[in-house]
Amino acid sequence: MSSQADARTRAWLLDTDPALRWQVERDLLAEPEEVWRATRARVATEGYGARLLALQDEDGQWAGGAFFPRGWQEPEERVGQPWTATTWSLTALREWGLDPAALGDTAERLAHHSRWEYDDLPYWGGEVDCCINAATLANGTWLGADVAGLEQWFADHQMTDGGWNCAWEWDGSTVSSFHSTLNSLEGLLHREQHGPGGGQLRELRRGGEEYLLERRLMHRRTSGELVGPWVTELGYPFRSVYNVLHALDYLRRSSLLEGRPPDPRAAEAVEVLRAKRSPDGTWTQEVRHAGEVWFEVDVPVGEPSPWLTLYGTRVLDWWDSSTG
Repeated sequence: MSSQADARTRAWLLDTDPALRWQVERDLLAEPEEVWRATRARVATEGYGARLLALQDEDGQWAGGAFFPRGWQEPEERVGQPWTATTWSLTALREWGLDPAALGDTAERLAHHSRWEYDDLPYWGGEVDCCINAATLANGTWLGADVAGLEQWFADHQMTDGGWNCAWEWDGSTVSSFHSTLNSLEGLLHREQHGPGGGQLRELRRGGEEYLLERRLMHRRTSGELVGPWVTELGYPFRSVYNVLHALDYLRRSSLLEGRPPDPRAAEAVEVLRAKRSPDGTWTQEVRHAGEVWFEVDVPVGEPSPWLTLYGTRVLDWWDSSTG
């Protein structure tokens, strides 16, 4: 049982959607597997998961598009991209723990009907953006699609500093990005954990992790300054935006997969996260990433967030139990 959350906070976390509740049962309460698996199975039939499944188009897509809704045009004054199209919807369902069987032949329908907005490329082949390709690698692995070619794509596009940058195609960037590197690592970790022969990806991941850890998850290597205010702004859903909680939860899963202790270079980020915890053991929603959504899955800015509290609690549990 988690040492970070008191009985009232645990009860509050359990009084949530099945997509969140099963993770509380497994990761914070150490419930027997049959308990949390029964809750996880409900993701397909009630709450957020069922609502999002019901919004799927007949051709397997959501909102008629791969990364953007069909026909969407970016406005002159950017107000945030839509989060409703296929890639975002699949990623949410996967992260919520949906059984891929609930999506039936979605992988085949997407292979037949869905094309990337960039160059009309076929969906499961990916495109040129590493954040998009990372989600495609993870989602394809989850649904059993053939995404093996994307493993080599990440090897070919890893930068000399160890990370990745989505802007390599658009402005010729040759140095990595915090956001792009973390998103790439997320996709590679899922592939390593659930895909065939995934162990070969570990060296790629180690390079990306080193890029972030050399910067203590927060700072510019050159000046030591905070890389940006977004580093410490916590908000769920994470989307493709970097923050210390998102990065720490990735490192938690990586270390558990490999059986390695936490890297001490993450200590400063952990203390930033710890300082944001309220006396009642919760974390507050500090930012909501602008853009159209199907429906909200967390609280407004300024309120205690069940999702951030789940993530924050299990990160501190992992860190404190491993570092003494």
